[in-house]
Amino acid sequence: MEKQLKDLIAAIDAKRVVGSLDKRIVEVTNDSRQAREGSLFIAVRGAVVDAHQFIPAVVAAGAAAVVCEELPATLDEAVTYVQVPNSTQAEALLADAWYDHPSSQLKLVGVTGTNGKTTTATLLYEMARLMGYKAGLLSTVKNVVDRTEYPAKQTTPGSLEINRFLHEMVQAGCDYAFMEVSSHACVQYRIDGLHFAGGIFTNLTRDHLDFHKTVENYIKAKKRFFDLLPPDAFALVNADDKQGSVMVQNTKARSYTYSLRAMADFKGRVIEDRLDGMTVNFNGQELEVRFTGRFNVYNLLSVYGASLLLGFPKDEVLVKMSLLVPVAGRFQTMTSPRGYTAVVDYAHTPDALVNVLSTIAEVLNGKGRIITVCGAGGNRDKGKRPMMAAEAARRSDQVILTSDNPRFEDPEAILADMEAGLTPDDRPRVLKITDRASAIATACQLAKPGDVVLVAGKGHENYQEVKGVKHHFDDREVLQHIFDNEK
Repeated sequence: MEKQLKDLIAAIDAKRVVGSLDKRIVEVTNDSRQAREGSLFIAVRGAVVDAHQFIPAVVAAGAAAVVCEELPATLDEAVTYVQVPNSTQAEALLADAWYDHPSSQLKLVGVTGTNGKTTTATLLYEMARLMGYKAGLLSTVKNVVDRTEYPAKQTTPGSLEINRFLHEMVQAGCDYAFMEVSSHACVQYRIDGLHFAGGIFTNLTRDHLDFHKTVENYIKAKKRFFDLLPPDAFALVNADDKQGSVMVQNTKARSYTYSLRAMADFKGRVIEDRLDGMTVNFNGQELEVRFTGRFNVYNLLSVYGASLLLGFPKDEVLVKMSLLVPVAGRFQTMTSPRGYTAVVDYAHTPDALVNVLSTIAEVLNGKGRIITVCGAGGNRDKGKRPMMAAEAARRSDQVILTSDNPRFEDPEAILADMEAGLTPDDRPRVLKITDRASAIATACQLAKPGDVVLVAGKGHENYQEVKGVKHHFDDREVLQHIFDNEK
């Protein structure tokens, strides 16, 4: 792929240009190690590394042009320097231009919120495929171009990677694309330049305060997504979340709501809830779905609403809803040979834990015990640790606190933070087993027929991150090994 520098630079707000714009560009990159002859290098100021320091190296490697916020002291006559107010935002706009504005050639729907992003985006991808269309997906679990899957490194990739994936989707003949939009991506300009056909807001509870510092900043980050939506897009928000109306206050998009409690464009109701599925009513139509819990009804209702807003026939949507299955690691149930049920869920916030435990309690209706295995990630918001332990103890018969990606923190210190949320009455029902596999095994040993063992926090993840190293670890594999030995 080749483009003229002048055509690319036309997409951004350049404060100053030093050098000729009449150049051929063969690559756009923000990685100095990839710079070569004919490259356009974008010097981004990161949280840890400022790429401006690498400008001399990329010039030496033959880069044709450099986009930067601050011009270097020494300028090379063979290189064109483009000074911009914000390199990160410029990167997003350049990525869009470099890959021929791929989002404008797709019907792209973004999903944001604290919980439910992965499930909602993935189910919309599956819905589009069930409708006979080719589609793409960018999610926490995986990235998919039509049917080809790629591992996901983060919830929302960087701008260049997003647009590369979208470009590949266009090349593969995809009609639709669905992506999770993280709060980080919103404030780091990763979604700038993208043309969305629709945006969905799931809910908002405490999360990522290690990055955003305050809940207000977190709300503003999510809201920025809806502020950027164009007039021809739809904005579908959860009316039962108090931040739903906040999200669309300044949006140019057409606003719609979904709800289980209030009047809304898309109204849902739970008729019967079971561990293996539910009977629900959506806008007066009764249907069976393979999901459990009110939180999943919200996810499904947003999928239903977005499907209709995308123009899919209502009768076909209702039929396809019954064919959708849970996303890996999201309220994923496994049945033990001894008669108890294990639930693996990604719940890693207090609110998500409450949702899952409330669902299990409603289904059990006092006919079985709840044994919860949970922890909290290291180098993340410490404030939610005691809150999670408190909710787990309040809503479980037995709790086992354990390790969950301690990263560079001492696992024992993390568990001590969690224990601080326990009352004297809670402590007799709480065990502390740092080794996660041993904690899961202990929970299963304690379980009796009819009980439910909730293994929360990691969900789809197949690793445990300790001291910067990712070791293979999968909650589902550990449970299956236990079940195999129970036969």
